[in-house]
Amino acid sequence: MDGKIKSIIDSIRALEDQLEAEMATRRTELQYHIEQKRVVFEQSIARRHAALKTKLSTYVFGARPLMIITAPFIYILIVPFVLLDIFVSLYQLVCFPVYGIPKVARADYMVFDRANLKYLNLVEKINCAYCSYGNGVVGYVREVASRTEQYWCPIKHARRMAGAHGRYNDFVDFGDADGYHAMQAAMRVRLREEAAAKNPQPL
Repeated sequence: MDGKIKSIIDSIRALEDQLEAEMATRRTELQYHIEQKRVVFEQSIARRHAALKTKLSTYVFGARPLMIITAPFIYILIVPFVLLDIFVSLYQLVCFPVYGIPKVARADYMVFDRANLKYLNLVEKINCAYCSYGNGVVGYVREVASRTEQYWCPIKHARRMAGAHGRYNDFVDFGDADGYHAMQAAMRVRLREEAAAKNPQPL
């Protein structure tokens, strides 16, 4: 990889770490902390949140007719999301061990903590759970696909691609034939090293 490009990528990753630190500071300002994956607010904040909750009847009967009409088109997507979740989980379960690719921890992408927010009513919590699942599946599938791409085709595209996954910047440049043949094996070794790091052999 070109030295200047690598320097830019390292700078981006450093900024991501800095952003995470700032988000941790913001969590402190909002007066909550996490205990064993459970979000806990200070009591005074929890009471204020409960007071700000929109009544369920107001929320439902105040909805615009078009929102109610389009609701089935939104919720029917649960079917392809669940099917995608199942088939991708089956794919990595069967195939990843054969190629030495570390399996993606699905649980890392399934986060349902918005139910702890007392300013959300029942319908809002259901909507949040639905969005959490849909986006969780997409993130999980994306990581499975990115590891697959790293193993079989770690080549950047000639055109700029919006929303490239985290592994993409380490891929070989488009048109770099020598680099591709030199780096393909190395990219596969990286995946095996990831697998070994996640599943260390007992002494």
